[in-house]
Amino acid sequence: MSLHHCLILGAILFTMGVMGIFLNRRNVIIILMSIELILLSVHVNFVAFSHYNGDVTGQIFTFFVLAVAAAEAAIGLAILVSFFRNRATIDVEQIDSLKG
Repeated sequence: MSLHHCLILGAILFTMGVMGIFLNRRNVIIILMSIELILLSVHVNFVAFSHYNGDVTGQIFTFFVLAVAAAEAAIGLAILVSFFRNRATIDVEQIDSLKG
């Protein structure tokens, strides 16, 4: 697999993530999955350029970003569960009711 193929895959994943955010503004879970797709496209690009340059720095950086993304997803889902218990919905338009 060449660098060109990896960059095209990253662009497709990034486009799918952005379109998921813009086309679906109602469901928070789909928005979180779209953000994860965007992060995955960044990981693919890091690993592709790292392999292309013969350096492992991009791959190491990818592991650190994956750890942060996993923590972000866990915290986001915990907030969603807490919000669902209080409001019985996960509608994005009702989340602004949390403003103080």
